Amino acid sequence: MTREETRAALEWFLNGHPDHPDLGLWATVHKETDRFVGRCGLLPWRIDEHPEVEDAYLLAKRYWGQGLGTEAAQAILDYGFEQLRLSRLSCLVDGGNLASIKVAEKIGMTFEKEGSHDKELFFL
Repeated sequence: MTREETRAALEWFLNGHPDHPDLGLWATVHKETDRFVGRCGLLPWRIDEHPEVEDAYLLAKRYWGQGLGTEAAQAILDYGFEQLRLSRLSCLVDGGNLASIKVAEKIGMTFEKEGSHDKELFFL
């Protein structure tokens, strides 16, 4: 990334999405160790010309398989519906990422369709 792109990304992370300040990505911190383990949040997208909001998370590989992805995804879902009063959320999952597909299903999302760029789309 260029210096300008890095600055823009940092501004976005610190202040939320420029067009949707209530959405954005936040640091994910492991409660027991107080260590940064990834990021999670709500991302705005246009899918098939419709505005959608993604329940997004990414964890460092050493924290996979511990239920933290499900915990983060559920907390984001709860925040989106309860605090922001969103009516619908999506998960964009890389095709073949079985762990993320299971997380989407555990938090109540159902597969809706194949998306572009080898993504599977889940919605609730």
